[in-house]
Amino acid sequence: MHQTRFDQVPTSQFSSGHGFFPDEVVLQILSRLPIKSLFRSKTVCKLWCRLVSDKYFIQLYNELAVKNSMLLVEVSESSGLKSSLICVDDQKGVCEFDLGFLKDRVKVRASCNGLLCCSSIPDKGVYYVCNPMTREFKLLPKSRERNVTRFYPDGEATLVGLACNLASQKFNVVLAGYHRTFGHRPDGTFKCMIYDSETNKWRKFITFQDDQFSHMNKNQVVFVNGMLHWLTGGGCSCILVLDLEYDMWRKMSLPDELNCGMGNRFYLLELDGCLSVIQISDTWMKIWVLKDYVREEWRLVDTVSLRCIKGLVPGIFPICQTGEYVILATHKQILVFHRKSRVWKEMYSVKNSSTLPLWYSAHAFRSTISSCH
Repeated sequence: MHQTRFDQVPTSQFSSGHGFFPDEVVLQILSRLPIKSLFRSKTVCKLWCRLVSDKYFIQLYNELAVKNSMLLVEVSESSGLKSSLICVDDQKGVCEFDLGFLKDRVKVRASCNGLLCCSSIPDKGVYYVCNPMTREFKLLPKSRERNVTRFYPDGEATLVGLACNLASQKFNVVLAGYHRTFGHRPDGTFKCMIYDSETNKWRKFITFQDDQFSHMNKNQVVFVNGMLHWLTGGGCSCILVLDLEYDMWRKMSLPDELNCGMGNRFYLLELDGCLSVIQISDTWMKIWVLKDYVREEWRLVDTVSLRCIKGLVPGIFPICQTGEYVILATHKQILVFHRKSRVWKEMYSVKNSSTLPLWYSAHAFRSTISSCH
């Protein structure tokens, strides 16, 4: 990622020249504040108030923010009538999220670089893109698709993807899945709808696919190299890639050394801007990174023993990671593994019985100043 150089930043606009610290130091301090604290600092002076909308500062802030990957998870009460969102941060601990500003009951469907794509629970086909930290949101326009052509089997898209480009501050929402015309049997037709924030319009293209996806495959969509990636299910899977520039699907191979035998599970994550596959067996967790995207060259970067959490292994799922740690979810716990110290730590646990496992609604998340407009 391109790094901001301070000699390229017109820092004179950020201070009056009478402060105790050079402008560069002030920028560095403010860029490390949590977003809520940063927005409170807007009341200090007019210059700081303008800071959060300045493109140079936003770039600096986001460059630092993307290095800290967090976990966002929905926690349901035992009655199933009420749920809350929590964010688990290895550095700052656990905090609660509130999407009440959307004025709707929603489900988080995808997450990318600080933005969330949410679908309305009572109103099918209604989607929002929001930044929960800044409380900014956009209600997406409905597509002009006729009701007689529906996603199969239940009218909901099989895949929901969100691609947020931090450099351009533009985003795409992808709804894709098998569909059938009313009165006809499904024939393998795979419809893809893409929303473009720049044009505020949807576009569509249709292909024929025969891929299957588990629940975790659907949740773990990764945006790298300007493309969206999903892991397919069944046998020894592959990676389904959506090229957003050319509206094309293609497939990418997994590492040749992966053991596709019984008892091995695979998950698709992102690591420092690269695709990553995590393989979990009864006793080991192996982390692979795609070092050369064009040549599809994978490298094994870590092998972790799971013996000390042996009882949790059958129900543990990696959700997000950095070069320093991996955050995983079980039925009732959120764990973090520190790769340098090789230490496991419990970050969160459900005190009462929840209706769904924590991993069922967990997403990777980053706290950025991404805009929805």
